[in-house]
Amino acid sequence: MKQAKNDMIVSLKDIFVEFDGEVILNHINLDIRDKEFVTILGPSGCGKTTTLRIIGGFLEPDEGEVFFDGEKINGIPPHKRNVNTVFQKYALFPHLNVFDNIAFGMRIKKLPKDEIKRRVKEMLAIVDLKGYEKRSVSRLSGGQQQRVAIARALVCDPKVLLLDEPLGALDLKLRKNMQDELKQIQQKTNTTFIYVTHDQEEALTMSDTIVVMNNGVIEQIGSPTDIYNEPVNAFVADFIGEANIINGTMLGDCRVKVLGTELECVDKGFGQNTPVDIVIRPEDIEVVAPEEAKLVGEVVDVVFKGVHYEMTVMVGNCEWIIHSTEMSPVGSKIGMKIIPFNIQIMNKMFLATENTFFAEVVSAYEEENYIEVKKEDSVFRIDGYFFEEGTRLRIVLPPSALSIAGDGVGDIDDVYIESVIFKGEHNEIILESDEQKWLMQSDQDEQVATYVPLKFDFSQATITVEEA
Repeated sequence: MKQAKNDMIVSLKDIFVEFDGEVILNHINLDIRDKEFVTILGPSGCGKTTTLRIIGGFLEPDEGEVFFDGEKINGIPPHKRNVNTVFQKYALFPHLNVFDNIAFGMRIKKLPKDEIKRRVKEMLAIVDLKGYEKRSVSRLSGGQQQRVAIARALVCDPKVLLLDEPLGALDLKLRKNMQDELKQIQQKTNTTFIYVTHDQEEALTMSDTIVVMNNGVIEQIGSPTDIYNEPVNAFVADFIGEANIINGTMLGDCRVKVLGTELECVDKGFGQNTPVDIVIRPEDIEVVAPEEAKLVGEVVDVVFKGVHYEMTVMVGNCEWIIHSTEMSPVGSKIGMKIIPFNIQIMNKMFLATENTFFAEVVSAYEEENYIEVKKEDSVFRIDGYFFEEGTRLRIVLPPSALSIAGDGVGDIDDVYIESVIFKGEHNEIILESDEQKWLMQSDQDEQVATYVPLKFDFSQATITVEEA
């Protein structure tokens, strides 16, 4: 099977991968253009490295098709793909010098000695290691070793270079320098770079295109500017740069209510009285006199960041972050002026405001006034209610009624944390069990992509009989 040729060098079509019953990639589709620097960005466990391994041929998808330069390449081994990989641990040969490390792949291919020498010298110039030919790789710095690994991968002239968090082992200053160097190398060689990282600064600095992944799906694809300024949901806004993410209500076109205050915005089409997520970047808030703004808060913390001051401001019980070149002292009242264009309105990731589920009464104790219900193979007790055995109940729980069991014993165990987003007053956490998703509010930070025991506070529940 052949795909129509265009400027797409790599295309993934409906890729699905599952390990031990856990979905790693959930039917993703991705097109990568020739000579482009593409960064796959996301938290640990989101599926980004698995995506890279599928492109490189180190892993075959359970479902879906992989195209390279218009040709389907499912089943073709890595060494027969015009692709090379640079790993975080550079895998250099310690007994070989710089020249021999770079020349290794060409010698395996039995290329002529003169051609090997010419290519190595050209590549050394590109990676700024001219004159290091005879240097032992063990005597190189981390950044120099990385450049050797990149030169070794590029010297065989692959059409695509895969880079799996190659800067992760470097210190902060060297990592920042290598970001610029990597982009320059990519431009000099006209090679397609597909780069995997969890570092949003790396993605914004180097990329032509960013692919944001979460929980095995692609959340958004776009330029760094698009991803930063026009995030499609709260996860992307939270993951890319700093942001104030606040719960709000869309009153109608171009009108949104935030913390009880109506503001103008530029978004339309959300309907009336619709719960939404509101994203405002810290640098998009202008500090003015309290009487000049609808939103007024108190400065509770100030940190000098070199280029700007980062101020923490409390508006009622809601925490906001402001970046400003002018400092307002702690304890001062300020106005927060936001132009409509800088207010981003997004659909909520969890559309309901409460958790609703259905469960059957498996045991009923009238004298003790409690019942036991079954949900997802778990049986748990609800005090203060009596219904006959076999009764099907509709149970509604607010997000505040959910918590992670501190003693490790939950009403439902092994619930997956899908996202954790701070909403000014608390963390809003989306979890997923075998049968449904859950919304929880918490003051505690939780680790995304982990499994936890989930506990319910049924004193906050609304319980009714589900009529047949």
